[in-house]
Amino acid sequence: MIFIINQNESKKYDDRKGEIILNNISLLQSALGAASLRQQAISNNIANAETPGYKAKKVVFEDILRQHLTNQSNFVGIRTNAKHVVIGNSEDIPLPMIIENQQTTMQNNGNNVDIDQEMTQMGKNALWYDTLSQQVNSEFQQLSIAITGRR
Repeated sequence: MIFIINQNESKKYDDRKGEIILNNISLLQSALGAASLRQQAISNNIANAETPGYKAKKVVFEDILRQHLTNQSNFVGIRTNAKHVVIGNSEDIPLPMIIENQQTTMQNNGNNVDIDQEMTQMGKNALWYDTLSQQVNSEFQQLSIAITGRR
């Protein structure tokens, strides 16, 4: 039995694979940006732990992203030309939001920063950022393999 591989079909798969990798990189880039923003918010919270009236800030991204991904359609049209209309799965990635906690007060001066909680969040965020960085590195390695054709 002889199998004939249609080079056009193979090319379509390779193009789609590259598109998936690029979408993953965009998603990871957004997640890294959110982790960086979260690190800044946590640092600001710690720096203002004794500032009267300061309210702790929190960065929300994962829940927004999860909601965005669940609301997306599973139906995706494959475009053979960049000028074609996108069908399904829009490529816009939600942005992180900064939320200020106005409801609690930890100290008599109106400040609500809990240093222990902030330090715990900082450690978790550092691990999350490191994990995302490793994943981005892996995606770039896959992209390099896709470009050079190495296996």
